Amino acid sequence: MSFTVKLDRLLQHFENLREALATHTMSDPGDFAKLSKEYSDMTDVAEAILSFRNKQKELIELESMMKDPTADADMRDMMQHEIYALKEEIPHLEQTVKLLLLPKDANDERNVILEVRAGTGGEEAGLFAANLLRMYQRYAAINGWKFELLNAADTGIGGVKEASASITGKGVYARLKFESGVHRVQRVPETESSGRVHTSAATVAVLPEAEEVDIHIDEKDLLIDVFRASGAGGQHVNTTDSAVRITHLPTGVVVSQQDERSQHKNKAKAMKILRARLYEAEQSRIDAERSADRKNQVGSGDRSERIRTYNYPQGRVSDHRINLTLYKIAQIMEGEALDEVINALITEDQAVKLSAEDNE
Repeated sequence: MSFTVKLDRLLQHFENLREALATHTMSDPGDFAKLSKEYSDMTDVAEAILSFRNKQKELIELESMMKDPTADADMRDMMQHEIYALKEEIPHLEQTVKLLLLPKDANDERNVILEVRAGTGGEEAGLFAANLLRMYQRYAAINGWKFELLNAADTGIGGVKEASASITGKGVYARLKFESGVHRVQRVPETESSGRVHTSAATVAVLPEAEEVDIHIDEKDLLIDVFRASGAGGQHVNTTDSAVRITHLPTGVVVSQQDERSQHKNKAKAMKILRARLYEAEQSRIDAERSADRKNQVGSGDRSERIRTYNYPQGRVSDHRINLTLYKIAQIMEGEALDEVINALITEDQAVKLSAEDNE
């Protein structure tokens, strides 16, 4: 189907929806709500198509008027300027329409479960994992999102072995989904007296938060253990068996939660994380079946993929997937300039998808 025909059909469908809403008898409120949502979802793309089409029409009309031999010099000069402006504007409008027509990631509007784990590098890896966790917490605050720490196992010197957090807000997954992978740091550790640069790593996983309707978990598939929560160095957080460990027997996925004093609350949080992990695993399986070559995508979500290096001596952050280097490490670690990296990743992802659409 040609691009022009596709736009014609979309506009016709949008007009049909408008007429259906105008003539709806409200005998079926559910049907009316469905039509209203579809109409609302299509409004942006319909308006973009109409704007694109109107500018195309203006260009054709002006080019036709330029052929009129009776037009005076001033008029021809004015029309020439308008033609030039339209030829600059129309490709941008066409690109906007194409981006709006790209298939939407069904998870983009979801909240996320963020998991950060220290990797290779000993104590320094734990400190870097804590730095990353703080970076995302600051970024969430800047975007007006709610950041709730679900679980954290600290190293005792300010680092974390692993931590998980819930981030809720508008379009959270759409902004953070390319953060999954191995983050590498190169710096002189605070614990290093000789001043040598060490390389350490931490792993980040961004999981779309799943609802109960998204994935069914059978109680008989769960092994639930309760135990006494403890803090760093074995110090007891409380004297009751409030900590919870849930094992999903079919997959072997294990989630532990002990930050709350209530066993019930710990179980609820553990189930939230478990549901997100199982949902992500299912999404990954579906994506793998749909795409024979995941390398064409900017981010595969593979947690073993090294995606970014934070080099403190040089003050730079490099994203290896798109060959982007920014000398703004302090601003990025504060969450302030992280958007520059994320925007570049989203733009590249859109370009890859547009290229795939054009080649179909």
